[in-house]
Amino acid sequence: MKILIAVDGSEFGQRALEYVLTHPIGVTENEKRTLSLIHIVTPPPPRAAQALGSEMVENYYQIEREQALSAARARLKKANVEAAEIVDVGAPGKLIAEHAMRGGFDLLAMGSHGQGAVMGLVLGSTVTKVLAHCKVPMLIVR
Repeated sequence: MKILIAVDGSEFGQRALEYVLTHPIGVTENEKRTLSLIHIVTPPPPRAAQALGSEMVENYYQIEREQALSAARARLKKANVEAAEIVDVGAPGKLIAEHAMRGGFDLLAMGSHGQGAVMGLVLGSTVTKVLAHCKVPMLIVR
């Protein structure tokens, strides 16, 4: 089973990772599971990016990725588990869904912040957007 775990550096992403690591999701006698982390960096507004310049924007992306992935990497290392990493820049909800579907994943695990309006009160805006775009089964951890 191929499992994609969305991480954003928050405790909610860590909860999703922890849940996958501590529960036998997708583990059978004949099949091992493979894990991949995904982090999507939200780009700065176009005018801000232009004013900052490409080198500074790329530096921002790198710092953002490292901050978001460092805790997940540490937890995986402690568990002696390897995971591939997918990083991209754009709209998180849409891109997480696209990567999950294009990558042939069997399950997408996400943490939910539970912030935002109406549906966001229950799930969170990024999770809601992924649900709208994704055809891969999802595990939402709160």
